Amino acid sequence: MPKMKTHSGTKKRFKITGTGKVSYKKSGRGHLLVTKNSKRRRALRKKGILPLCVASHVTKVLPYA
Repeated sequence: MPKMKTHSGTKKRFKITGTGKVSYKKSGRGHLLVTKNSKRRRALRKKGILPLCVASHVTKVLPYA
């Protein structure tokens, strides 16, 4: 059976942590930051963690991560 290809878009957007969770960069930090309050901008700096039901889809297309 041939090797499964890694999905290029997924490998750029998600990272598998040491414990097996899937982390990602939150959206909304590119521009128009004046209209967002400080608390929201600070929260957007943090990495997000995907819920397990969604993370299973990501790990399927990242077979060697």
